Amino acid sequence: MSIEQIAETIKGIVFDVDGVLTNGRIIYSDSGVETKHFHVRDGASIKLMANSGIDIAIITGRESTIVSRRAEELNIVHVVQGADSKTDALQSLMEKGFPKHDLCAVGDDIQDLQLFNHPGVTLRATVANAHPVVLARANFTTLRAGGEGVALELAELILKAQGKWDFD
Repeated sequence: MSIEQIAETIKGIVFDVDGVLTNGRIIYSDSGVETKHFHVRDGASIKLMANSGIDIAIITGRESTIVSRRAEELNIVHVVQGADSKTDALQSLMEKGFPKHDLCAVGDDIQDLQLFNHPGVTLRATVANAHPVVLARANFTTLRAGGEGVALELAELILKAQGKWDFD
């Protein structure tokens, strides 16, 4: 099956945060304040996919008020932070209404392979600067590095395949 045929069936996308929606760097100020950098193109693309009927989720191993704020800004209701097991976190989201199959998982590090191995995941996406093991197991790799607007590439792939891309 081609990547376009797989993309045509996608009902939900699960994003990791650090290294995917950010560049993976965590900055602490002297006062202990944590900062992350998100790309505006990711936000716009996530909204575009959600408005096109694709469910969006975030599953991350860390906990951060910044991630909560970003999810709220983007109207992402399926969010699990501090996940020891990303598979268990995905199962929990499924029990709350997230799609059970035809999913895209987007990760960059070895912990994200848990999602790649989930039976509901058919599109295993990663970023250009992902861990080599993740790059080897992905069936789609963005041209952009994490934090550089990778959701735009996914939106274009998936929405074109589904006939919902109106920008050509």
